[in-house]
Amino acid sequence: MRRRKFTTVPNDNPASATPTPTSRSTPTPTSRSTPTPAPAPTPRALSGGPLPVLAAAVIWGTTGTAGSFAPTAAAPMAVGAAGLLLGGVLLFVTSGGGRALPRGCARDERLLLGLGALAVAGYPVTFYPAVARTGVAVATVIALGSAPVLTGLLALLTRQGRPTARWAYGTAAAVLGCAVLVLGPVLSGPGTPVDTVGVLLAVLAGLSYAGYALIGGRLIARGRPAGAVMGVMFGGGALLASPAVVAAGAQWLGTARGASVALYLALVTTFLAYRLFGHGLRHTPAQVATTLTLAEPAVAAVLGVAVLGERLPAVSWCGLAALGAGIAVLTTGPAPRDPEGAPRRP
Repeated sequence: MRRRKFTTVPNDNPASATPTPTSRSTPTPTSRSTPTPAPAPTPRALSGGPLPVLAAAVIWGTTGTAGSFAPTAAAPMAVGAAGLLLGGVLLFVTSGGGRALPRGCARDERLLLGLGALAVAGYPVTFYPAVARTGVAVATVIALGSAPVLTGLLALLTRQGRPTARWAYGTAAAVLGCAVLVLGPVLSGPGTPVDTVGVLLAVLAGLSYAGYALIGGRLIARGRPAGAVMGVMFGGGALLASPAVVAAGAQWLGTARGASVALYLALVTTFLAYRLFGHGLRHTPAQVATTLTLAEPAVAAVLGVAVLGERLPAVSWCGLAALGAGIAVLTTGPAPRDPEGAPRRP
């Protein structure tokens, strides 16, 4: 029996055309596969990444206002180091697995923990002397403004992810806005000479911040508990910073006012804030996290106006708007990806 061969009958009306079967199926042309765009961040992803980092930045923004209530006899470096000493020890004691983490880590991870503790201790030791030499505005802009850039460069050098164009745009807007916000009163008034040593100390403070943020993010990305990582780094940093408290004098801690300020800095701006920061680092790259914390000077400026009665010129409010726009770019963009290209787990 001869096999019947079916062909497709052409039809001028595509809507009514019905193909008839053929002996072989003809493959239909398919369009080229296009890369799937990165998903937009869900509320759950935001609450697990950028929002805890922003909450930590808001808390850090209260540091200057709280420190202004310390006794006049307390040196600025002593106030900051005391908050780190008490809060760092508390982070270590309450961190689950903090004591066992160094023993359970590989050799390179123990080295990273040591470098992270050194970076944590280096921040108050360099930042507060920079404030004394250059003023709060200049030191804040240089330290916080350089930290995101240094974090991106360090991440690139250590192969922890190439900074994205969104990060570059958001960081540029945030850093520029931070500079205009904080330096607005200086730009509106007479110029002041720049202290070179103070500027270098502020850059070192920014490098310290970038260092422990990047190290913490790397260890957490390897599966180490965020609380344990922060506890070990800040516990070690507290021990390294303790001589600074003794050298600067600790008599002010014996007063009710001094003790209240130190407890607030320890419990809120160190313990609670770095718990939130460590949780945010689980799902947020360190490059983005350090840029998001530029919200700190914005909160400090608003508190200065609302609580301390300070005044901001119009140019500072423009800088505040630019800073907010940069942070919005980073928090509303696609979900961050790890170095292999897969979206980070929300």
